[in-house]
Amino acid sequence: MKEYKYKINGNNYTVTIGDIENNVAQVEVNGTPYKVELNNPIPTAPKIVKRPAAAPKTETGAPVVARPSTAKKDGVKSPLPGVILDIKVKEGDEVKKGQTIIILEAMKMENNINAHKDGKIASVNVNKGDSVLEGTNLVIIE
Repeated sequence: MKEYKYKINGNNYTVTIGDIENNVAQVEVNGTPYKVELNNPIPTAPKIVKRPAAAPKTETGAPVVARPSTAKKDGVKSPLPGVILDIKVKEGDEVKKGQTIIILEAMKMENNINAHKDGKIASVNVNKGDSVLEGTNLVIIE
């Protein structure tokens, strides 16, 4: 519903245009309702239908299929700021979920940082004595 204010020959008019169906508009002028037949139909916006892009293909014409890697690397993050007291693993070590890999001193307490999954240590990103912030990747497990 749209409302317009007009001034014609010094007279004020408030025109409200309501629903338009089959070229007939519901119009109200200064509170008096009217049905107004339109000369030309109101154009409607065409619906745009997008086609999906063609799937990528190899040189032989076979579709490209991405297979997710089963060996996902992700980091063991520091749960809070602190100082690294001890590192219990080295690069290449196999670890089990729940195994202590780093001891972190935070708020004058020693905290065991454990592996969150089974895997192999891809890299150790900290050294003994380093100060770390919360969310720092301490080690990467693949």
